[in-house]
Amino acid sequence: MEILENITENIIELKTEDVIELVCADHYVDARKILVTMNEADIALLFEEIPEEKILRVFRMLPKNLAAESFSYMKSELQQFIVESITEREIVSIVDEMFMDDTVDFLEEMPANVVKKVLKVTDPETRKIINQLLKYPDDSAGSIMTTEYVDLKKEMTVRDAISHIRATGVDKETINTCYVMDEKRHLEGTVSIRKLILSQPDEIISDIMTEEPMYIYTHDDQETGAHYFKKYDLLSMPVVDAEKRLVGIITIDDIVDVIEQETTEDIEMMAGMTPSDKSYIEEGVIETFKKRIIWLLLLMLTATFTGGILATFETSLAVYPALVAFIPMLMGTAGNAGGQSSVAVIRSLALDEIEFRDILKISWKEARVAAVSGAVMALVCFFKVMFIDSLYTHGIDIVVALVVSAAIFSTVVLAKVVGCTMPMIAKKIGLDPAVMASPFITTIVDALSLLIYFAIVSMVLPM
Repeated sequence: MEILENITENIIELKTEDVIELVCADHYVDARKILVTMNEADIALLFEEIPEEKILRVFRMLPKNLAAESFSYMKSELQQFIVESITEREIVSIVDEMFMDDTVDFLEEMPANVVKKVLKVTDPETRKIINQLLKYPDDSAGSIMTTEYVDLKKEMTVRDAISHIRATGVDKETINTCYVMDEKRHLEGTVSIRKLILSQPDEIISDIMTEEPMYIYTHDDQETGAHYFKKYDLLSMPVVDAEKRLVGIITIDDIVDVIEQETTEDIEMMAGMTPSDKSYIEEGVIETFKKRIIWLLLLMLTATFTGGILATFETSLAVYPALVAFIPMLMGTAGNAGGQSSVAVIRSLALDEIEFRDILKISWKEARVAAVSGAVMALVCFFKVMFIDSLYTHGIDIVVALVVSAAIFSTVVLAKVVGCTMPMIAKKIGLDPAVMASPFITTIVDALSLLIYFAIVSMVLPM
């Protein structure tokens, strides 16, 4: 499989290089012969490498349907450049060939002047649908749905249904699943194209349809839709309004984009960055700075607590200066232990594997894992302090080794419990659990590890 993938990638690269060479040499007829054999997504990527002054020439020589399909895959900057440069008739041609959800996705990224230009040339019915879809909140199911689906009546025969699909299906995003509605457009069921083909021509749709299908409301979060697709292995899902009237469908290609977007946001937040809609290479220095500086300042200021704790126990450090050498190890261990638990819980929350009601169960599990891990680490730490650290640090004896080992054990237990509970609490109060990832957890458990360390020191070592 990997060999086949490499061969396919090499073929695409060769085609891309050939087209660019031909375009640069003004051999447009030969370039077009290669372009029409390529996938629209690959053509969209190819346009990023074509010299700007030749982009419109190449775009205009594509067949109408291929131009529209490739346009839907292009980056927003390139889409804007093309729309601002082509005629109104060409804009109409693109919009007519694009699926409605792709059109809305494109317009959402455009400045107001471009949106106005596009809406101006579209027919009233299309303009009405676009405006309706643009009004749905960001990240809602309504914002990613398409209104191009096959609808059937339950009184139809299979023969009538197939005839209807042949007549209207060419303009629909998918015909794999058809949606059965009553006269008021209330969703009553679904029927697959496979079921239609395998059924007798005279059978009635109401007899073969699946009743009470899985659906989602227009204002539900798009992540909810992604969860349904994964849980029920869906390829498409109906979207209904508050009165359960069918207003659109979500298809698997849109859900793949949602999953990628949400995963990227979680990773960025877990790293202590404000999520961005742009790719890393497209984002400017100032934009990247703005996304990061707030978190860096917040984490820096919260680290003030760590400094305050050290200042409070300055006397202990003066009496036992050897204790200072183990502070970085304790804080690093605390951060690592807390980070492990928080990342595992955040991922499970994202997959809906656990809920807030599981907090005691999760805490008990992490406490047991922490106890075993802490015991092993404390034992290793004891021998490390006695036989390695004592060689180059003055003032270390068995009591100091026991204190440090006890602090390691306690720190690991506390850090893991804090690390698993805070993301769950965050989700309960309406925050993104990813906020409670490594940077934030590390700052908290750093301070707690120092408090534990010096509490043990105060109890065991004479001041």
